[in-house]
Amino acid sequence: MATHRFHPTRYFNAIGVAEPCLRVADGDTVVTDTIDASGLDAREVAVASRPNPMTGPFFIEGAEPGDTLAVRIDRLTPSRATGWTYSPLALTVLDPAAILDRPPQQRVVWNIDREAGTVRLQDKVKGLEDFAPPIQPMIGCFGVAPAFGQALSTATSAQNGGNMDYRLFAPGTTAWFPVSVRGALFYLGDGHACQGDGEITGTGIETSFEMEVTFRVLKRTITWPRGETADDIFTVGNARPLDQALQHATTEMSRWLGEDYGLDARAASHLMGQVVRYDVGNVFNPAFTVACRIAKRWLPKR
Repeated sequence: MATHRFHPTRYFNAIGVAEPCLRVADGDTVVTDTIDASGLDAREVAVASRPNPMTGPFFIEGAEPGDTLAVRIDRLTPSRATGWTYSPLALTVLDPAAILDRPPQQRVVWNIDREAGTVRLQDKVKGLEDFAPPIQPMIGCFGVAPAFGQALSTATSAQNGGNMDYRLFAPGTTAWFPVSVRGALFYLGDGHACQGDGEITGTGIETSFEMEVTFRVLKRTITWPRGETADDIFTVGNARPLDQALQHATTEMSRWLGEDYGLDARAASHLMGQVVRYDVGNVFNPAFTVACRIAKRWLPKR
């Protein structure tokens, strides 16, 4: 097991089959840089311009179609002292009647104070003079090459992962992705210093990061992304409308409870019906994200 330090010279805004930037072994760790769209020269993008430039793809030796790639998020460190967001609230989260009253779109800069552990608007906004939420780094967009030779925009998400903007994709979480191509071809980027549920203004606090992740190849098959923290397990559905994303996440959790915890469909429904929690990921982009989450304390012992 080795640690690789990789400094990218090109970025992608689609997740698909491409020449690997680095080959690593099962169990290896990668420390790499990511950038946000504001720091990107259009000439550096390998696939048509715009959003969410990705670092990668990383080829993981031993990963084959039908396997699962487990990605442990070890560390997310902002590499700039500023980030940016937009206002106002997105069209997708407002009543139609309220859309006419929206103010014009505006881009603002936030100071990222790593010593204080907070983020703060650079320009004063009335009523928010003392607003300084904690830095809570997360990965907005990451995943593996999808099936059937597709290349999916980093503005959306699917079974391979992508732009999910789920707040639990943070340090200490292990994310699982279904492998569809040899080597998995893993991409990551779109780091946020802070973000509420849903990415409801269209951005988190976008900034550049140094990210550290560790890969494991699991010889098992999953259908949708999964994840595990110290306290919870969760499954992720990506689709539109929102209820379809919830259905994908719920079905995947029922499968997981059967595969690893010995619960048949009836037992799983009793457990899920009382203790499941649903979290909203991205509700701004073409596919919405819903996570189905269960606290580990409720799970049968394996």
